[in-house]
Amino acid sequence: MVHITEPHQKNDAATKTSGAQSVDRALALLSLTGRHTGDGMSLTELTAASGLNKPTVRRLMLALINGGMVDQCSRTQRYRPGPETYLLGLRAAKSHGLIRTATRQVANLAKVTEDAACLSIHRGLHSLCLYREDGPYPIRTHALMPGAYHPLGVGAGSLAMLSALPDAEIEEILIANHDTLVMKYPLLSPERLRELVVDTREQGYAINPGLVFRDSWGLGVPLHWPDGSLAGALSLAAIESRMREPRRSEELIPLLKQEAREIEARLARDYAQPLSG
Repeated sequence: MVHITEPHQKNDAATKTSGAQSVDRALALLSLTGRHTGDGMSLTELTAASGLNKPTVRRLMLALINGGMVDQCSRTQRYRPGPETYLLGLRAAKSHGLIRTATRQVANLAKVTEDAACLSIHRGLHSLCLYREDGPYPIRTHALMPGAYHPLGVGAGSLAMLSALPDAEIEEILIANHDTLVMKYPLLSPERLRELVVDTREQGYAINPGLVFRDSWGLGVPLHWPDGSLAGALSLAAIESRMREPRRSEELIPLLKQEAREIEARLARDYAQPLSG
């Protein structure tokens, strides 16, 4: 008598693994598409960025299109975020405590300094820009836009968040990001970032003196939840001439820290309120 239970169990396990893998791959493609707004991404670009083969990318993108998460331009055949991602973004913005709480301070910082103010969070090995408000100064830097991912430590807000983490976690992140940093950010090697972490902790803020894009400077400070854990970072971005001394120390840094403290105070008040229902 042949026992067939074990082969069936293996097949079920393989099916579950394959299904989970497909979901992971589809989400990764959706994330790639969301990071490249404007003209969107071509099938070739998605294939190269994801490391998957074209038939797999095409199949998964079709599933995302059917779900309304991705659109494909009929003229260029390029992929871009679909209507469902927009609706999800609206819902997330309303429910995400940090964005809801910090929007006013980000806007106020941009208005007073006349430069760009940004809100970022820590996502694994990277930083993600959630929100940006541009001030009225006519010459702007576009180095950090909403949806932009950078290895943690690349950029002022990103460096502020990296510096706020425990030493062991910092080391793990720098080791994991080593190849990317060396290849894409030659002025921000892991060794250089270790030095910048020390500087950031000593001075109480992070500074990016054009190390990512020439003439694009930034200042950043970390934001914390009421329990002391890292919530994100508040940063300013401007051209170099806008961040020279004495303006940097006498005006920008005090304003940046003031708005950061207000965000943390608002977070504390929000989380002190009892949950309804």
